Amino acid sequence: MAHRKRLGAIYLGGDRCFFRVWAPLASSVAVHLVAPQERLLPLSRHGDYFQGAWPDIPPGSRYFYRLDGNRERPDPASRCQPDGVHGPSQVVDLTYPWTDTTWIGRPWREYVIYELHVGTYTPAGTFASLIPHLPRLRELGITALELMPVAPCPGVRNWGYDGVYPFAVHHAYGGPGGLQQLIDACHGQGLAVILDVVYNHLGPEGNYFWEYGPYCTDQYRTPWGQAINYDQADSDQVREFFLANALSWFEDFHVDALRLDALHAIVDLSAQPFLAELATAVARLGERLGRRLYLIAESDHNDSKLLRPQALGGYGLDAHWLEDCHHALHALLTGEQGGYYQDFGDLEHLATVYRQGFVYTGQYSRFRRRRHGAPAGAVTPNRFVAFSQNHDQIGNRPWGERLGHLISPAAVRLAAAAVILSPFTPLCFMGEEYGETAPFLYFVDHGDPQLIEAVRRGRREAMAACGCRGEAPDPQDPETMARSRLDLTLLAQEPHHTLWRYYQELFKLRREMLDEVDLGFSSPEVSITGSPEVLQLLYRGDGRQYCLLLNFQREPAQVALPPGSGLWELRLQSSAAAWGGPGPAVPATASAGASLRVPAQTCVVFCAREELVC
Repeated sequence: MAHRKRLGAIYLGGDRCFFRVWAPLASSVAVHLVAPQERLLPLSRHGDYFQGAWPDIPPGSRYFYRLDGNRERPDPASRCQPDGVHGPSQVVDLTYPWTDTTWIGRPWREYVIYELHVGTYTPAGTFASLIPHLPRLRELGITALELMPVAPCPGVRNWGYDGVYPFAVHHAYGGPGGLQQLIDACHGQGLAVILDVVYNHLGPEGNYFWEYGPYCTDQYRTPWGQAINYDQADSDQVREFFLANALSWFEDFHVDALRLDALHAIVDLSAQPFLAELATAVARLGERLGRRLYLIAESDHNDSKLLRPQALGGYGLDAHWLEDCHHALHALLTGEQGGYYQDFGDLEHLATVYRQGFVYTGQYSRFRRRRHGAPAGAVTPNRFVAFSQNHDQIGNRPWGERLGHLISPAAVRLAAAAVILSPFTPLCFMGEEYGETAPFLYFVDHGDPQLIEAVRRGRREAMAACGCRGEAPDPQDPETMARSRLDLTLLAQEPHHTLWRYYQELFKLRREMLDEVDLGFSSPEVSITGSPEVLQLLYRGDGRQYCLLLNFQREPAQVALPPGSGLWELRLQSSAAAWGGPGPAVPATASAGASLRVPAQTCVVFCAREELVC
């Protein structure tokens, strides 16, 4: 429990429970136990905190806080809301019979991330129902499972980013015990676990935090409402709340990494920013626990300050989602130019991604109508997380189309190679690896009619802004979530099984490159060559070299292999018949400097011993 206050209902064992809540706006606070036996337990005031310990409160007991004698509200630090976001909070015993006592986490360089939404991955939509699928993910080559947020949301259907009660685990998924069981099983399979958390805002429904204290501020706004109060009056206790939350995921649930959602929506002008304080606290906890713990930033600011060491004026986070990689790849493959895609679309944009990470490093952005970004500097490539698809980039489309709905199978295979064999840490969105045909749509389950209509209106406005026509699926309709569930039976069918084997081969080749060319510790040599133009990536290592030729054209290209005196050996051809492609086959070997015909929309990988190629 070092480095954090104990907040909420802390079960002490022996049916004894300690309660602490920060409530500077209340004159009195009592615990109203509503089950299994109704009792009213007054808490004593300690500064702006109210606290007390009481006997005869077993796990499963349900309670509200009674504020000022007349208002009953759930606990801001609730661990579980079994009756929904407006119902009583539940006392939870977080002790668990862990079997991962030797688990210290994976080195970051080994991370291959699989992002999923718990509620739509299986028909049951629970943590427990995921466990039988873990061996297949490991067999595929996945090393880290990333869960979209699990905080309680209104009803049962939600992406999780509208969550309230940041300490709690959605009851419909299996609650805190179910999450612990899943993480323990993941570690047993050698899989790290990343959890998405939202520290930029609180969800609109079930949010009673404002009655306790200034958790949020009107000084700043986010696209989703009030911003979290990280730098205004009383922000010390707000920061303590979210620090305690982050450390609880690592300590009580054995999570390996947190993905910090939309950090561009956090405004913190303090001299010692919250994010830097968080990074320091997590590093200290990792040292104490003897485990590798990571913090992953999501931000569209293209600001390497998030990754820069604190000694150099940064925040010291570990990794960063690389949106520019997605945008450059998507615009190149689809030709779309709406919204932020108008800033991308040329092969040179993707080449720039491979050279330096961020494409926009201070130049003018047509989409933003201003200069955007700053150079990444000395950040190693593997600290960027790259993807061709994720929940946002699919689900924020009006009809939730996956990349496979928009481009040819050949282009899908090309996109996979461009990400997985990049110098970045790759992320695969659930179902991508076998060509899932279901969309991933935006869905909610609000109870407030005004909020429901506001969400619908927001989706209509977003469609109009991107020039889309027609009526998108209703986010509130249960069928919208049902349509988003995976059909895992496709794995045994063609062409889906072949695509799965292709992804497996890509992940295998990535592991090979990690060992032989230290993939991710430096950028490849990047050039645009051939006729028509092809993107060439050259990875040099100790004793081996890999040459990737990525032809995004819809026609074959003639390309010269790098010069030298030896032979290049074919390692992979994405358009080969073995992967469902039409061919024609590329030669199994080619002389250094030889001219090679690369089929349309194809990635070709050659390798050679370093002494044979200059």
